[in-house]
Amino acid sequence: MKKINFKLIAAIVAAGLLIAIGAFVVWANDAYPPGEPALQALTSDTLVNVKLESGVYTFTPVNTAPALGFIFYPGGRVDYRAYAPVLRMIAEKGYFVALLPAPLNLAFFDINAAEPVLAQHPEITQWVVSGHSLGGVAASVFAKDHLAQLDGLVFFASYPADDSLKQADIKVLSIYGTRDMAGVEKFEETKSLLSTDTQYVVIEGGNHAQFGSYGPQAGDNQAAISAEEQWTQVTTATLEFLKELER
Repeated sequence: MKKINFKLIAAIVAAGLLIAIGAFVVWANDAYPPGEPALQALTSDTLVNVKLESGVYTFTPVNTAPALGFIFYPGGRVDYRAYAPVLRMIAEKGYFVALLPAPLNLAFFDINAAEPVLAQHPEITQWVVSGHSLGGVAASVFAKDHLAQLDGLVFFASYPADDSLKQADIKVLSIYGTRDMAGVEKFEETKSLLSTDTQYVVIEGGNHAQFGSYGPQAGDNQAAISAEEQWTQVTTATLEFLKELER
C-alpha cells in the first residue's frame, strides 16, 4: 500500500490558503477611489475644521461647540474619504462628525471602530452612528452592543442583518434611492427587521453610489439626479433627524 504523504498534502493546503488570502487582500484593496469633490471636502475652512488622527477624519464646526456627534462607517471596497461631501455638509450645520477608516476597506473587520471616538470626545453628550451599504450593517451591529451610549442610527442605502434592533430603544432613519442596485423591493422587505417607528426617506432617482463621491459602481443603476442633488437630499434628511434627537 502506498504511504500517504501528509506533509505534502499539508503543504499544498497551506499554499492554497495563502493564495486565497492573497487574492482576497488584492480584491479588498481594489477600492473605489474618492472623487475630487470628496478630496476638496477634506480641507479645513472658516466653517469646518478637518483633522486626521489615527486614520479617523473628524469634521468640527468652527463657530459652534457641538453636543451631538455623528460617526460614519464606509461602504465595502470604497475608499472612506469618498463620503466627505455629505459628512462635511452635516458638520457645517453644527454637528461633530467622525469618518472611520475600514481595514481592507471592509467595515466588518473593525465593528468597534467607533469606540475610541466615543471615548476621546466626552464633550459630546449625544451620539448617532451611521454607515453606507455594508458600513450600515456594521453600524447596526455596533449600535446593538452600545445602546446605552447611542441616541440614533442612520442607514445610507443599507439595512440590518437581523431583527436584533427591532425592540431596541434607539431612533432609526433609513435613506435609500429608487434606483439603488439592491432594488426598492429589498428595502421594503427588510422593514420587518426594524421597529415600526423607523423613519424612511426615499430619494427619487437616487442610486447606491451617489451617497458618496466615487463614481459609478458595478451593478448599480444609473441615477436620474446628479450626485450633488443626492448629497443635498441625504444631508437634509439626516439633519432633520438629528434635529429631532437634540435634547
